[in-house]
Amino acid sequence: MQALIWIGAGFTLLGLAGLVYCILRALKVRKSGLEDSAMRAELQRVVVINMAALGVSALGLAAVVAGILLG
Repeated sequence: MQALIWIGAGFTLLGLAGLVYCILRALKVRKSGLEDSAMRAELQRVVVINMAALGVSALGLAAVVAGILLG
């Protein structure tokens, strides 16, 4: 079960890195001064990446909890 905990921690860190990437990309888009429609399209892409990163992070945390409970 030790491996499940470490794999889950890795997924959690990967998801956290994705969330940080989304924050930095959204700030870059905000400062770029794009038109409203272009900014909206770019931020919609960021939302998709954000949701994927959140899902990976949640799966990682679930794996950590499962590893702790089973171990």
